[in-house]
Formats: sequence, structure tokens, C-alpha cells
Amino acid sequence: MNPTHRTIVFTSLCMGILVAKADKPAAPPNSLTESEKSAGWRLLWDGKTTAGWRDVKSELFPSQKWKIADGVLTVLAANDPLSVGRGSIITREQFANFELSVDFKLTPGANSGIKYFVQSNLDPENKTGAGPSVGCEFQILDDERHPDARMGREGNRTLGSLYDVIPAATEKKPKPIDEWNTARILVKGRHVEHWLNGEKILEYERGSEEFRGRVAQSKFSHIPAFGEWPTGHILLQEHGDQVHFRNIKIRVLSAE
Repeated sequence: MNPTHRTIVFTSLCMGILVAKADKPAAPPNSLTESEKSAGWRLLWDGKTTAGWRDVKSELFPSQKWKIADGVLTVLAANDPLSVGRGSIITREQFANFELSVDFKLTPGANSGIKYFVQSNLDPENKTGAGPSVGCEFQILDDERHPDARMGREGNRTLGSLYDVIPAATEKKPKPIDEWNTARILVKGRHVEHWLNGEKILEYERGSEEFRGRVAQSKFSHIPAFGEWPTGHILLQEHGDQVHFRNIKIRVLSAE
């Protein structure tokens, strides 16, 4: 075998290994691989029931506003004949330092969000108008069709932004409508990152001068210590539009 032929064989073998690795099937939706389990991940939604979740305003789950079918959790549109009332949902647990991953699929013109550090009992007497679902929000939005994308400041209401506070990177790469996207939120102490489809699109430090300055210019300026609470619920927002969720998983991290 001449040196040239050996090089070709070696390259072919390497390519074969890479292809085999790339073709390795992913875990089915709403399940964890062994490596994920070893890394501390767990499902935050089991793909079948309402376990672990409740209405933001009560201990019940708003089953007439959300539908579970074929491993997908769907918030119904306001004009859906099966839709009754309103109802964002929150985790029964609260979290401080964590990595959260959520698959979501938009419908045309849809608006929703993934909130964290949600303070459901922040303002029980409604003195500030904060409401039970106040928290930091990873905005979920059809930027092309929904008018909210052109409101706020510097694009801070577009997909992946910290809603009304910090805009996501303009070079983000969302999937087309009716295809699955993956949102990832990382919180370690004061440091927070938003990721979309494997790319970081935003990061900030809670309590920093820059953060507080942006909050002061937002609709949350009247809420004391907005976004700086030590712990809170995770929320999936009902905003009158149909949006689908699956593969909701989390791992708790240390603050260090």
C-alpha cells in the first residue's frame, strides 16, 4: 500500500467515525439520556400529566386552557372553542441556580414566554399592580408578525430577549414557524444567559448597575428589586395565542 492510499483509507475511516457519531439517534422527546441523568438533569414535565405544575393564581391546573397530547403541552388560543378562561402555569417548586431547557414551537403571530424567578405572591394586595406572574421573561414571539417586536426599546421585546429589559442578539437564528426551537436559560448567582438553538443570544448580571439602569427604563421600574429575588417559580405564559412546549428539563446548579 503506497502512502497516498494509506492517507485515503485513514481519511475514510475518520469520516466514517464522524458520520456514525452524527447519526446517533437523539433521545425521544420528554426523556433523558444516561449522560444527562449523570449530569444532574431531570424532567420538569413528564410529557403526560400535569404533575408539578399549577395555575399561577391557584393550586389547580387550568386544564381548560392547556392541552396535553402526543407528548406536547399546548396552550390554547383565546379563540379556540375548547379554550376557557385564562391561565399561565408555574412550577410548584422554586429554583435559585439552574440550567433550564425547553423546546417550543410557535404558531403564526404568536406571543408567549418562559419566565423565571416568578414571584406569585409578591403583591397579594395589588398595591403596585405587579400581578402574580411577575418575573424575568425569555420572550417567545413571532417577530415578523407580532407588533410587540417593534415596541419597547432597542428590540427588547423580540424573541429571546429579557422581555422589555435587554434585547437579544440580532444575529439569533430561530427556526421557521411550526418548527421546534430550543430555549436554554442558565442562572448561576447573579449571572444569567439566554440561549436559542445552541447559540448564546444574551447575558447579564442581576443587580449590576447596567441591569438596574435598564430595569428603570422598563415597565418593571415600579417593582422593588425586580429580577434580583433569590429564588422563584418557572412559568409558561398564556398570552391568548397557541404555542407548543415539550422537553422541559432542568438541572440545579451551585451558585459558585
